[in-house]
Amino acid sequence: MVDLPDAVLFCCSQNSVRSPMAEGLLKHLLGHRVYVDSAGVRANDIDGFVIEVMEELGINMSKHRTKSIDDLEDTSFDLIISLSPEAQHKAVELTRTMACDVEFWNTFDPTLVEGNRETRLDAYRQVRDQLQKRIQERFTLDLKPDV
Repeated sequence: MVDLPDAVLFCCSQNSVRSPMAEGLLKHLLGHRVYVDSAGVRANDIDGFVIEVMEELGINMSKHRTKSIDDLEDTSFDLIISLSPEAQHKAVELTRTMACDVEFWNTFDPTLVEGNRETRLDAYRQVRDQLQKRIQERFTLDLKPDV
């Protein structure tokens, strides 16, 4: 069994779409065993489509408060997972002052999709589902109960 990290940080460009989704998904899956947070290179308001597509899985994101990496009160993370190239650069900078592993999961930004509401929601669902699959694959071995 792979050891679970004690603390995971997801980061992206604005902490409004990708990293909050990933945070919500991992908290839903392992939040009772792992400290999970998210931040962006910059902070922006949570995207309403994120709240909607996460609610479809029973995950309430309406109370999520976005923050920048510079706003983090605690930087004692064992693993930083960056979801955008900009966040990857910032994560690598952070490793100069903290000892942690960094993984880069380049994740599409669904805010780039244009079209009607349903087309845009589908793009957010695809990102959510891809993140969920990646999280389940990354942490699957850790889902077995402690013996």
